[in-house]
Amino acid sequence: MKTRWMGVVVGGLLLTQLAYGLPPEHETRRLMLAVQQAVENQKWGEAGEYLNRLQTLETKKPDDYAFYRGRVMYEAGHLNEAMAALDGYVTQAGSEGEHYTQALELITTIEQSRKKQGTASQSKGNGEPVATIEPASGDSVKDLQRLYLADTPLEALERHANSLLSQNAWRAGSDKRAGNDKIVRTDGEPDVQYRVIAKSGELQVQETRKVAEGRSEVVSNGFPVYGLNPLLDWDCVPVERTCFIYDPRDGSRWIKLGGQETTTEELARTLGDLIRRLQSPS
Repeated sequence: MKTRWMGVVVGGLLLTQLAYGLPPEHETRRLMLAVQQAVENQKWGEAGEYLNRLQTLETKKPDDYAFYRGRVMYEAGHLNEAMAALDGYVTQAGSEGEHYTQALELITTIEQSRKKQGTASQSKGNGEPVATIEPASGDSVKDLQRLYLADTPLEALERHANSLLSQNAWRAGSDKRAGNDKIVRTDGEPDVQYRVIAKSGELQVQETRKVAEGRSEVVSNGFPVYGLNPLLDWDCVPVERTCFIYDPRDGSRWIKLGGQETTTEELARTLGDLIRRLQSPS
């Protein structure tokens, strides 16, 4: 039921018509008041429609827009979108924001929900692969083997995943001026970078994190893949130019990446296919 009405918000298909010819900035304010009232009355369908109409207006949205979008997405069960919106609100509004504390509490609730979902997925696995997915970007694994001169499909997927991780490594932003505008350094060493290693029934992840100029820490950990869902979740926080892939074990944030959404999506599919093949004994 929730998923049905939330299609209005996610799809963005509802056309906006300015009420009584109001200028866009006043229509934005009117719709924000309507969203607030709908949320207070727990009329989530109405709130979703108003948010969708706001989305089509080419005006600057108030910070509260991101909070209410996250709130409504959460009620609809769209946890990725809710987390991204709430992260955006906290970043934009800061601790002075009217809904700052509530947003932080809701982010924690979403993380707990993810953990429960991850536990449920593992309990259903019983040591067997729980799903199959297509090779990354629609490429056949044979094409990837030719591209990377790899002897096996597993080796090809590992190399492709590491190539994508390198392309979209996370770099910290630096203040452009005293305001909130930020730029991201594209040169120099990444602040956080990952490398994956596929072993029999296990995926190892190596994280290299810059701790000071010219000095980095390297942390490696591995985990068995049996019983994990290879359909990995991911999302991006545009205002932070940061994307995340979520841990298939508990649904928590796992791999922190730069802001390239297409590359992140492809990486999630590639890692998923890698996990699926590691689950197979053949």
